[in-house]
Amino acid sequence: MKVSDYILRRLREWDVDHVFAYAGDGINGLLAAWGRADNKPKFVQARHEEMSAFQAVGYAKFSGKVGVCAATSGPGAIHLLNGLYDAKLDHVPVVALVGQTNRSAMGGSYQQEVDLQNLYKDVASDFCETATVPEQLPNLIDRAFRTAYARHTVTAVILPADVQELDYSPPTHAFKMVPSSLGLGRYAPVPADEDVQRAADVLNAGEKVAVLIGQGARGARAEVERLADVLGAGVAKALLGKDVLPDDLPYVTGAIGLLGTRPSYELMRGCDTLLVIGSSFPYTQFMPELDQARAVQIDIDPHMIGLRYPFEVNLVGDARETLRRLLPRLHRKESRTWREEIEKNNARWWEVMQRRAAVNADPINPEYVIHALDGRLPEDAVITADSGSAANWYARHLRLRGRMRGS
Repeated sequence: MKVSDYILRRLREWDVDHVFAYAGDGINGLLAAWGRADNKPKFVQARHEEMSAFQAVGYAKFSGKVGVCAATSGPGAIHLLNGLYDAKLDHVPVVALVGQTNRSAMGGSYQQEVDLQNLYKDVASDFCETATVPEQLPNLIDRAFRTAYARHTVTAVILPADVQELDYSPPTHAFKMVPSSLGLGRYAPVPADEDVQRAADVLNAGEKVAVLIGQGARGARAEVERLADVLGAGVAKALLGKDVLPDDLPYVTGAIGLLGTRPSYELMRGCDTLLVIGSSFPYTQFMPELDQARAVQIDIDPHMIGLRYPFEVNLVGDARETLRRLLPRLHRKESRTWREEIEKNNARWWEVMQRRAAVNADPINPEYVIHALDGRLPEDAVITADSGSAANWYARHLRLRGRMRGS
């Protein structure tokens, strides 16, 4: 068994079923191994390495699994960067397998030799390592996957061409050897009880509660719906969290920010209390005035907590498990005046959207196109939008419902 054969076997053991890649001689060893492995995991060839990385990002966003991409050294590894930065900045797990020139040529200004460790030190800052001997495997592959999963980020394993062709030999029971094992157990971090109670005190004291959710709340739909009911709150959504709650709920005000809705703007302008769940929405100017609202944040990543707004309580934890601990401590708001105002503003907004879509244009009003599409989408559709004005119509006119996914 060659090192390249073993790498593909380890990918299969990590339940990888697709690798998005573009051929190049820096990964010839892997390409040959794919032939011997009966194309398992499936080699999905893009038109360009940049698209391979973007395909891996899309796969990770909609599957919940690590996306894997592969490319040659020099030009290929550089081309991956745009897609890998998309994964890093959108916090989705991607593993990049990149070729490198032979070990004997490294440092010799050889053809297509690029200092990949330095090139990748930012985009794959949590884990980027080079395999120089077979015994480093399976540890490098395992750590790349575990880190990508655990930290929702990009990791990279650099594979010199000659190492791919070596006979595989596992690490032994000896000094300077690092054995490894498969898998990452399920876990859900939760904040301390006293912090949860502090958050509950802030939310109970408020009369006009606004909730902002992002993609980090995706696994907590039922809990967010219950919280909104107890607190009589409106819920706005960062764009990456558009599919977290259905848009046909009367208190869901839709997108916030540059592509946002007027009801979301009014929600933030009128609230006295803010709860942000699983979002690092960057545009502070679309949030309440800095001295307007008492605020609580829930985020799984301690490195991303406390950003964007002067939060009074910062809860580090999984959204669903944290909300399950928070909900029993919340007091139901008896007055529904605030909720009624939110729902009234929301209903008016959809009337405005209908009128805007009905405006004639030559050759056609793009808002009408998306508005017409809205009612025809099946409830299990997956929808993606490019940037630019298309993203406006996606954010404002498409109502996600049922099991729809979007990004």
